[in-house]
Amino acid sequence: MQKNIAILGSTGSIGTQALEVIDAHPDLFSVEVLTANNNVDLLIQQAIKYKPNIVAIGNKNLYPVLKDALANEPIKVYSGAEAISQVAATGTVDMVLSSLVGFSGLLPTIRALEAGIPVALANKETLVVAGDIVMELSRKNNAPVVPVDSEHSAIFQCLQGEQHNAIEKITLTASGGPFRGKNVEFLRKVTRCQALNHPNWKMGDKVTIDSASLMNKGLEAIEARWLFDLTPDQIDVVVHPQSIIHSLIHFIDGSVKAQMGLPDMRLPIQYALGYPTRLKSNLPRFDFSAYPELTFEKADIKVFRNLAMAFEVMRLGGNMPCAMNAANEVAVAAFLNGRSGFVEMSSIIEQSIAKCSFIAKPSFDDYVATDREVRAIASSFVRM
Repeated sequence: MQKNIAILGSTGSIGTQALEVIDAHPDLFSVEVLTANNNVDLLIQQAIKYKPNIVAIGNKNLYPVLKDALANEPIKVYSGAEAISQVAATGTVDMVLSSLVGFSGLLPTIRALEAGIPVALANKETLVVAGDIVMELSRKNNAPVVPVDSEHSAIFQCLQGEQHNAIEKITLTASGGPFRGKNVEFLRKVTRCQALNHPNWKMGDKVTIDSASLMNKGLEAIEARWLFDLTPDQIDVVVHPQSIIHSLIHFIDGSVKAQMGLPDMRLPIQYALGYPTRLKSNLPRFDFSAYPELTFEKADIKVFRNLAMAFEVMRLGGNMPCAMNAANEVAVAAFLNGRSGFVEMSSIIEQSIAKCSFIAKPSFDDYVATDREVRAIASSFVRM
C-alpha cells in the first residue's frame, strides 16, 4: 500500500527535494497534504501536479489567490498557521514531513504526534524549543519521530540493531561552513551573499546562515540531546569539511560506527519516508577514489560563539534553549535584511538570553510566552 505523506513546507528546499523522492517512488508514496507559508505560485503548481487532498497557505492574504487557482481541482484549501497545525493531524495521513522553518514547526508536530502520526522531522527548532514535550508525546502515542537532518539521520541509522547497547557519546560532524578558519575581523565584513554560499549543501536561507555561524550545529546538538536521550557531555562536535561522514556513535566498548555518503539531502529524506525499509535510488554513489582524504578538526568556539552558547543553554535547560532559538531567528532575519552584521548576530542572542526570565520546568504555554518575550527583546537590539 502507498504511504500518504503530508509535507509541511513543501515549497522550501527540503519540501521540494521530498517531492523528488516521491516522484522516484510513485508506487510507494502519495501526496496527501501540501503546505507553504508565502510561495503561493509554487504551491499552486505542486497542487495541480500532485493533486493532494488538502493544501494550506500560512499567509492568509494569499488564500484568495490559492483558492481561485484551484477552483476546478478536487482539493480542500485552507489558510493560516492554525490551519497548518490542524491539517498535520489529518486522519488519512500516514506520515508528516515537517520542513517548516523555526518555531512555526512546533505546534504542527505536536498535533501530528497527538494524532498518533509518525513525523519525519526536518525542523530541528521543534526539539530545541520543546524537546521534552515532543518526545513524551512520541512515546505516549507510539508515533516515532524519524530525523531528517543528515547528522541525526546518521545517528539514527547507526543505532539500528543497537537499541540495547549503551552509548558512550556521539559526534556530530560540521562542514565548517563558508568561513571555516576565518577570524572575527574577517567575519565583521561578511556579506549576505558570502554567508549564503555554502560549500557543500543546498539549503534554505535561514539554515544556511545558521550553518555559516555554527548555530546550526548548536541547534543540532540540542536536538540530538532529546532524540537520543543524551546528556550534554555525551555530545561532541567535529569539523569535517568534506561532509562525507555525517556523524558517529561511540559505544562503551570503544567501537565507533559512522554513516557515510555524498552530501545530498534526498538520502536522509528517502530514508525517513521509507523507514524502516531502505529504498533503492538512482542518486549518485560515493566513490572513495574521489575523496582520497577525509579530514577532521576542532570547531573554533571562540570565533564562532554561537556553538558554545548552544551548549551553555542546553546545560541550563528549562526555557533557555527556546530563548536562544527565538533570539537567533530574529538575529538571522535582521542579518538577511541588512539590519545586523554577521558578528552582531551573536551579540543580539547573548543580550537577549541575559534578559529572559528563566523557567526551570516550562509548560507549552511557557514556551510560547518565552518565544514571544525574547523576540521582542531581540528586536530591540536590531538596527532600525
